[in-house]
Amino acid sequence: MRIILLGPPGAGKGTQAKFISEKFAIPHISTGDIFMRNITEGTELGRKAKNYIDLGLLVPDEVTIDLVMNRLEEEDAAEGYLLDGFPRTVHQGNVLCRIIDEKGQELDAALLIDVPSSYIRERMPGRRICSSCGASYHLQFNPPLKEGLCDHCGQELVQRRDDHVEAVDARLKVYEELTLPLMDFFEKKKLLVKIDGRREIEDVTREIVEKLSAMEKHE
Repeated sequence: MRIILLGPPGAGKGTQAKFISEKFAIPHISTGDIFMRNITEGTELGRKAKNYIDLGLLVPDEVTIDLVMNRLEEEDAAEGYLLDGFPRTVHQGNVLCRIIDEKGQELDAALLIDVPSSYIRERMPGRRICSSCGASYHLQFNPPLKEGLCDHCGQELVQRRDDHVEAVDARLKVYEELTLPLMDFFEKKKLLVKIDGRREIEDVTREIVEKLSAMEKHE
């Protein structure tokens, strides 16, 4: 399956992506993870990306598109993938669809985890990320077993700079102006699948799996 994962920042895409990747045996390709790895390693791309990410802005298209397209050429993505964080603009969506079409492939779904901006503003300041392995938590909705420590590797949990209130507002503004139009773009292509992301994690996961499984059976 080839799936695009959509939704506002803080909607829980990272959490659901792990379930989807495991359930359908496809790689989770996250632009955020790629950017963070480059930032940690201090690469030129990482330094450029960090300037935009810290301000809650999108990394420029020319950088993001090349990075993602190169990743999709890797062997593990040959039979399918879950794209998380790309496309984020209609331009990126057009480029992706054109390249997929040129390869004689098809997208199966653009999966939208739908959460209102007001809900996001309340929830995002509670997010925490493992400083070592990148696992994500939430102080209220998905807390670690031990306060301040990752369940998987035991390292310290930190709050990303772009989860602070000011950065959240900036990220939501960018999302509303540039990414929301993608919903109409994919709806016109009859690919948009909406999921209410305000519920418990398990309930959201269950609906996602049911809808994607039904699509897989009809392929």
